[in-house]
Amino acid sequence: MVLFFDIDGTLWNYKNEINEKTTEAIRTARKNGHKCFINTGRARAFVTNKKLLDIGFDGIVSACGTMIEYEGDVIYNRLIPKEDAERTVSTVREYGFKPILEGPSHLYLELPDFQGDMYGDKVIKEMGDKLRGIDECWGKWEIQKLSCATEIPVEKRDECFDILSDLYDYMIHSDTVVEMVPRGFNKGLGIEKVCELLGEDIRNTFAFGDSINDKEMLLAAGVGVGMGGTYHDLSEYADYITASLDDDGIWKAMKHFELI
Repeated sequence: MVLFFDIDGTLWNYKNEINEKTTEAIRTARKNGHKCFINTGRARAFVTNKKLLDIGFDGIVSACGTMIEYEGDVIYNRLIPKEDAERTVSTVREYGFKPILEGPSHLYLELPDFQGDMYGDKVIKEMGDKLRGIDECWGKWEIQKLSCATEIPVEKRDECFDILSDLYDYMIHSDTVVEMVPRGFNKGLGIEKVCELLGEDIRNTFAFGDSINDKEMLLAAGVGVGMGGTYHDLSEYADYITASLDDDGIWKAMKHFELI
């Protein structure tokens, strides 16, 4: 079997704390011959936590399926073309969006845009020297997707989306946060591509996720496992709802399906 795990709310909590049973379950599954992949909306530059990576994974699907690594090698990487990226940044700024450009090696943002912002502070702290300025690197970005903070009226926000609809699908996380992903890409496509590249039947896959942005992943996998105790009702998309992250949800689900 090939197992895919979301990070935030699935592998760790909002404090980046990883349950010991989660680590034990994944390591045991690999010993039993199953392949384990991270499958995250985070760009690869934002997946660097040593404790997380030290759990041990066969590969990483990052940035909503736009990049895939297997056994330490990049086997797929879809970057936004330079002209499209420049058009995107210019357009979202015209509408008052504050963008974070997300890529395999760096994240790009303007620090004044996110001073005092809780998520921005988290990104800045975690990224360290992998953070770059948008303007200082103009046109030299290597990016796969972007997120934006926006406080403009919904009508104006949607007008901006329409202008860029030839390039992106949108995930609206809240009234002030939107994620912009190249059209057709999502975590579910990431699973399909891994199976294609490894010659694996997609029916032999499990996906573990906690929120609505894991919907495509849960639907694509042979078995979709939703984490319990979340703010999102995943029963429409998941085949099985396990316990919460803090109540050993991954470990219990993997026991239930006899993966460990």
